[in-house]
Amino acid sequence: MHTVKLGKISFGDPRSFVLIAGPCVIEGERMAFSHAEKISKIAGRLKIPFVFKSSYDKANRSSVKSFRGPGLKKGLAILARVKKEFGVPVLSDVHCREEIGPAQEVLDILQIPAFLCRQTDLILAAGRTKRIVNVKKGQFLSPWEVRNIIDKLEWAGTRKILITERGSAFGYQNLVNDFRAIPIMRGWGYPVVFDATHSVQLPGGEGTSTAGRPEFIPTLARCAVASGCDALFMEVHENPARALSDGTNMLVLSQLEKLLKVLVEIRRAAPVLDGVLK
Repeated sequence: MHTVKLGKISFGDPRSFVLIAGPCVIEGERMAFSHAEKISKIAGRLKIPFVFKSSYDKANRSSVKSFRGPGLKKGLAILARVKKEFGVPVLSDVHCREEIGPAQEVLDILQIPAFLCRQTDLILAAGRTKRIVNVKKGQFLSPWEVRNIIDKLEWAGTRKILITERGSAFGYQNLVNDFRAIPIMRGWGYPVVFDATHSVQLPGGEGTSTAGRPEFIPTLARCAVASGCDALFMEVHENPARALSDGTNMLVLSQLEKLLKVLVEIRRAAPVLDGVLK
């Protein structure tokens, strides 16, 4: 297993998992600061390495009328201030090659959204930066097809690679998780992240917006940690009912610490296996 380093944080450390968490989209500087502060304190108390996540733009929305965020320039400025104020690394989505230049000046991790995971030019551009690249496996891909994504990034000259499992399409407006995917994808030699919140989505379930089943977040997160994921991705919000994006599948912030305590104990009890047993 190739360990991916981010300062003092190690993705691929069998003794711990990394927490990637924050609101789905930046709803404003005050809100971003509040969530970054509260999550970083929780992670600190539990000694969990933490990366703050919030998107400056949600390009993949069901409706043209949906809130997308503050945009590239303003959003990156907010993330830069979060990074400086709380001393935490930051992650956000990039959607096209034109965003890579300014994004890499602020972001510690460039994230390729699931629906863009086969966009070769975008992946190559991200891979040529000095930043970690986290690619979300598309809902339409098998775990084995992720090898092609890794090949592209390695061809671009990077080994700073993370792959995120976020569920697979199962009929209309439903996702399921095959937890074999975690050891299969770890078998390619890079850390695997599990997205516990997007995995409970019901895409397009509300017609003009996505629905979700957030009551299953704890179950899926426990399964993923027991299956050996190297990091856990969770979008959290103080009041998901009032969130401007993905409110139906975010974890309530007040529930985060209780869940993380359970996950820490699972990691201590369940050894991490490298790849698939032969």
